[in-house]
Amino acid sequence: MNASAGPSPPDAPALDVLLVGGGVAGLWALDVLTSRGLSCLLVERGELGAGQTVASQGIVHGGLKYTLTGLLTGSAKNIREMPGLWRRCVAGNPDPVFPHEGPAGGSHPDLSETPVRAPHCLLWRSESLTGRLGMIGAKAGLRVAPTALAADEIPPVLRGVKGPVCRLDEQVLSPAGLVANLRRRNLDRLLQIADDGVAVHTAGGQITGVTLTAPDGRTLAVAPRHVALTAGAGNAGLLESLDLPGAERLAGALPTMQRRPLHMVLVRGERLPPLSGHCVDGAKTRVTITSDRDSSGRVVWQVGGQLAEDGVNLDPEPLIARAERELTEAIPGLDLSGCDWATYRVDRAEGHAGGQRPEDAQLYTAGNLHVGWPTKLALAPVLAARLAIAAGAASGSSFVPPADWPRPPVAAPPWERCEWRSRQEPLRRAA
Repeated sequence: MNASAGPSPPDAPALDVLLVGGGVAGLWALDVLTSRGLSCLLVERGELGAGQTVASQGIVHGGLKYTLTGLLTGSAKNIREMPGLWRRCVAGNPDPVFPHEGPAGGSHPDLSETPVRAPHCLLWRSESLTGRLGMIGAKAGLRVAPTALAADEIPPVLRGVKGPVCRLDEQVLSPAGLVANLRRRNLDRLLQIADDGVAVHTAGGQITGVTLTAPDGRTLAVAPRHVALTAGAGNAGLLESLDLPGAERLAGALPTMQRRPLHMVLVRGERLPPLSGHCVDGAKTRVTITSDRDSSGRVVWQVGGQLAEDGVNLDPEPLIARAERELTEAIPGLDLSGCDWATYRVDRAEGHAGGQRPEDAQLYTAGNLHVGWPTKLALAPVLAARLAIAAGAASGSSFVPPADWPRPPVAAPPWERCEWRSRQEPLRRAA
């Protein structure tokens, strides 16, 4: 992305919002804005969901993990309505974005084609759980406080756990399936661009036009009223390139970005059962496990939580050894013999918050440029609603995206593109 002073190219068609970056933040915002009648376009230089979205575990958090200290944190307050909103979207009955505006207020997307990995998460610990966490959830006013399972409701893999196992009504979705659902809903408004396929024209501290370049070299000039950067970690490079000539006011208002890295672990095996849940230890989530199936039908576990945070400073081999110990301690009796292992790294990209976890979705505005990070997958609807407020009403533009322009594909899940190894055998490629 580069910038130059001057007006937009002549005869560039008007557009309400141009979104740059096709993860869950950009795709959800595109869907919401379009539902409000705005003319929108989203451009992506790589694959939709690549980076953070498809690498995520797909849990629609409701805030309980942020109350393990016994306090109602800002993070818990801001996220507690999200499981219900997402559940209604997945059920095909999405909420209106602004109910007081009626149909003109738009709606959140219908996600009924998104695969559900699990209807809820499980929660367990080795010490007493029900009293402490139930009390915390009730005190916090959470919408998804945990419920203890009866002995015959506990899945076989967790029957060796000492203490209660609870159900937490946080859905677990397929991130790649979510992106594919949003792609199908908005395909005519998605364009693939070259690596340096966005050239911005500015005047008076405003973006007046954008020239897009496709991978095959063709170009398209547009004159958007608003430009929104929704590229996750890619926002950093986009922002660096916006040293806009003659627009010090705009450049001075741009945010900086922070990265909080994770080193995730993957396990696959013939005897691994499907499982989605958290093993908590004091105020920490010791491990968070979600499962899916790979292209050969094998169960794959994604393992995050404190393990993935601590694993940032470890190479794959020692992290895998630690993960094996953590899993067998967290799940007594778990048989990991014959399993294959892999790791992958991913950065949680956010607006700067002193290295700490931001407590809410973040949207920065400077002139007609908006820069957003949802902070958590679950908060994508919050970011989209705030961008809708910033963009205002539809202009009546009749812009029609070119039908023959290439469309970006959906990124593959991490287990389909990582290096797999057994505990006894050398490194090998994914099957």
